[in-house]
Amino acid sequence: MSYNRFSTRAYLTSYLYNAAKSGHLAEYFQTLTDFQFLQDKINYPGLGVQSLIEDYDLIEQLDANSEQVETLKLIQDTLRLSAHVLEVDSSQLASQLWGRLVGFTALSPQQPVKPNSDIEALLKQAQENPTYPRLLPYTPTLTPPGTPLIRTLTGHSSSVRAVCVTPNGKRIISGSDDNTLKVWELATGKVLHTLTGHSNSVYAVCVTPDGKRVISGSMDKTLKVWDLETGKELHSLTSHRSRVLAVCVTPDGKRVISASWDKTLKVWKLETGKVLHTLKGHSNSVYAVCVTPDGKRVISGSMDKTLKVWDLETGKELHSLTGHSGWVRAVCVTPDGKRVISGSKDNTLKVWELETGKELHTLTGHSTWVEAVCITPDGKRAISGSGDNTLKVWDLETGKELHTFTGHSSWVSAVCVTPDGKRVISGSEDNTLKVWDLETGKELHTLTGHSSSVTAVCVTPDGKRVISGSEDKTKNLKVWELETGKELHTLTGHSSSVTAVCVTPDGKRVISGSEDKTKNLKVWELETGKELHTLTGHSSSVTAVCVTPDGKRVISGSKDNTLKVWELERGKELHTLTGHSNSVSAVCVTPDGKRAISGSWDKTLKVWDWETGKLLHTLKGHSSGVSAVCVTPDGKLVISGSWDNTLKVWELERGKELHTLTGHSKSVSAVCVTPDGKRVISGSWDKTLKVWDWETGKLLHTLKGHSSWVNAVCVTPDGKRVISGSDDNTLKVWDLERRKLLHTLTGHSKSVSAVCVTPDGKRVISGSRDNTLKVWELDTGDCIATFTADYSIYCCAVVSDGVTIVGGDIGGRVHCLRLLG
Repeated sequence: MSYNRFSTRAYLTSYLYNAAKSGHLAEYFQTLTDFQFLQDKINYPGLGVQSLIEDYDLIEQLDANSEQVETLKLIQDTLRLSAHVLEVDSSQLASQLWGRLVGFTALSPQQPVKPNSDIEALLKQAQENPTYPRLLPYTPTLTPPGTPLIRTLTGHSSSVRAVCVTPNGKRIISGSDDNTLKVWELATGKVLHTLTGHSNSVYAVCVTPDGKRVISGSMDKTLKVWDLETGKELHSLTSHRSRVLAVCVTPDGKRVISASWDKTLKVWKLETGKVLHTLKGHSNSVYAVCVTPDGKRVISGSMDKTLKVWDLETGKELHSLTGHSGWVRAVCVTPDGKRVISGSKDNTLKVWELETGKELHTLTGHSTWVEAVCITPDGKRAISGSGDNTLKVWDLETGKELHTFTGHSSWVSAVCVTPDGKRVISGSEDNTLKVWDLETGKELHTLTGHSSSVTAVCVTPDGKRVISGSEDKTKNLKVWELETGKELHTLTGHSSSVTAVCVTPDGKRVISGSEDKTKNLKVWELETGKELHTLTGHSSSVTAVCVTPDGKRVISGSKDNTLKVWELERGKELHTLTGHSNSVSAVCVTPDGKRAISGSWDKTLKVWDWETGKLLHTLKGHSSGVSAVCVTPDGKLVISGSWDNTLKVWELERGKELHTLTGHSKSVSAVCVTPDGKRVISGSWDKTLKVWDWETGKLLHTLKGHSSWVNAVCVTPDGKRVISGSDDNTLKVWDLERRKLLHTLTGHSKSVSAVCVTPDGKRVISGSRDNTLKVWELDTGDCIATFTADYSIYCCAVVSDGVTIVGGDIGGRVHCLRLLG
């Protein structure tokens, strides 16, 4: 596209408006499906992604056909879903479009019934655009447009504890563990004010009926009253002896009711800040409070498992509602004032008749505690937020669950609904707010597969397929074709989380271990996805599994304190290796395939002749559980890491302890050996890496620099550099020979959970709790590409081609990405 006739800014700001006003539909449509235009507009100073989103609204002025409208709405909704990513890093435009829109095209491995050719053309432009290196997902692993999620609001630096909406529905107020409140413009997601003044977490927020003032409650024991227009603090209300957990305001805007950890509620006169009543009666902390629409009664929920109804005028207790078997964490009242809905730590909601105190319904469906509840303005639906990371929409008349909204990567701590009843806003422990479309409640099919955390990922020896294991209970393993990202098989059969996965050396079979107690290992034919064997015998979770070098035997370790040796071909149990007195935490096999080494929570390692099942040696010396085990490339030595803060080097033949490597002041969390087998590198919770000469047991270097735990360590193929990932949100690249820190790779905003190196040793891939995978140039320390998922990245791997990257996230999605450009 040429901008020759216009200045760039004039073109980007005026061309679409003029085209729409003149009825030039073709030019308007072509421009908004042109990747270069989209990229130029979000990158231009003073414009950005919100300005681009608003351009799509002009379609309403044109006589467009339904296909054109659908295409532009899909792109607009995608930009809105990705706005929080693109506002920070506009270079991810291509990957965000691909991750959310590829499922609508023939480019998807699982093609839709009617592929959208215009969306496909846009994605191909994004793929071929040379502006940035980019990580493009093969499959739609990001939340697609058309689902209830509308927008994600980011800005708080810690968990969001409370949200409310102004009466005109235009602004959102949030309270956070970062001690601040934020005022957001709902239409654009823009932060209008940040209200600072509390000295601890903000647990509760509400707005006066005239929309002019905000009241907040905090862990600092105070309530604060704020001018919403200016963001100025007007009053600070002090009287509670402990943290304020909930606040609400009467319909006339004259009184505030607060609930506290000190087991009381207080009624305040808003104008003066004077305490009118202290409501006593609960025997434990009061978690929730609401007021009836007529302003005459207050309903409170408590850790004592009851709700209480109070006369606001007199402060007298009217009823006590009992029935929950856990803390009452949330309460709200219907607009007609006739029913109360409560949410509890017992995982349920209850609907009560306020006049009589009678329980009408129990709403079940959440898999863990209910943290927040609100009701639509028409009083027909309740929305709940839970520790299971979901929101649920309920029909209050029937008690039936209508929808489940998924998207948060941690528990949902707050929910509210806009005055028009069309949108829901949720706040979460993942530090974000999300805006959902309540009207449609539409859930589109997504081609992501797992429904819970991806716990294990491995690649077949030929680099063509990925096998992933998950915590979900119905579809535990999946086999993916790396070239296309297509799901080949879902391997079902386990009845609980998959804890370990490995592939035989010939790439023909997969072995999985699980937390289920009756079918702990399964052997699968990779080509067909058929279950060949279920290896049953362990009486508790399988914690580790490995395959002998010839691919004929599997050794498994379990929380039942045993190892088992299995014949892979027939699925027959050959031996049970007993001897450990506590859970087996790690298993490996020597390179010659003759011996197995196990590490256990019983503080020992054991060396086994797995062929006969005979115990050869018990290696004693650690004073706490063994956390990691590895064998040197020549198979002569074993290195173990432990929660006792030490590593030990053992001579495998005699079972003799050669060295105790002491120096770490906290648990050893990661261990690896250099390719030449001469040095051991350990990472620890003491924030350091240590390099050891195993031959002498001598500590060669201590690599200091991280300010928190070291979670992951790897070594480049040439053995010259070490890369570490930490809870301090950074990676560090170390020159192993010169003991020098080469680079600190900064860019992650949360813990780095996984690191790996490309086979050529030139690039590092990191995965983080901030939902991103990043690719770094090892020589310069530059981040060359970022992919942002919807959930925290748990694990990552790189294929032998060096450009195909696989990441698993805690939402259960496996991202198969290709590095382009």
